[in-house]
Amino acid sequence: MSTTTWALDPSHSELQFKVKHLMITTVTGSFTDFTVSATTEGDDFTKSSISFSAKTGSVNTNSEQRDGHLKSADFFDAEKFPEISFKSTGFEATSDASEFKLKGDLTIKDVTKPVVLNVEFGGVNKDPWGNLKAGFTLNGKINRTDWGLNWNAALETGGVLVSEEVRLLAEIQLVKA
Repeated sequence: MSTTTWALDPSHSELQFKVKHLMITTVTGSFTDFTVSATTEGDDFTKSSISFSAKTGSVNTNSEQRDGHLKSADFFDAEKFPEISFKSTGFEATSDASEFKLKGDLTIKDVTKPVVLNVEFGGVNKDPWGNLKAGFTLNGKINRTDWGLNWNAALETGGVLVSEEVRLLAEIQLVKA
C-alpha cells in the first residue's frame, strides 16, 4: 500500500489548553504557532505516524503579563526550550467507529512522558478546490508537574492559584499532500 503524507491546514485548526485559576474559574490559552503532520498507509489513520510541535513563545492567554510568566523559567522557559513536541506511538480505534485513542510521547522542556489523547475522527472530505482534508477533535488531560511546570502559589483560603491538571483540546484539519 502507498504512503500518504498529510500536513496541517493552519487556518482551520487550533490548539488550546484549559487550567483552573483560583480553583473557581478556568483560563483558556492557546498556541498560535504549531504544526502537525501525519504519514498514513493509504488513508488509514490507524496505520499512521503523527507528529506535532508548538512554539512555546507563541502561548497566548489574552493577558500579556500572564503570557510573559508562562514563557519564563517558571513554566515553559521558552528561551531555553522553544518547542513542545509530540510523537505518536499508536492510533487505535475504540468501540465507536469514529473514536480513537492516540498514544504518544509528549516532550515539554527536557521531559518526555507518554500520554493518551481521545480523538474523534470527523471524516475526510474534499474542499471546493479539490483538496482532500481530514478532520479531528482531540482532548486529554495531563498533570503539568510531571513535565516540571511546578510554579504555584498557596491561597489564604486553602488550595492553590493554578491547578496541576491541564486539559488539552485541539481541532485539527489536515490536508493530503
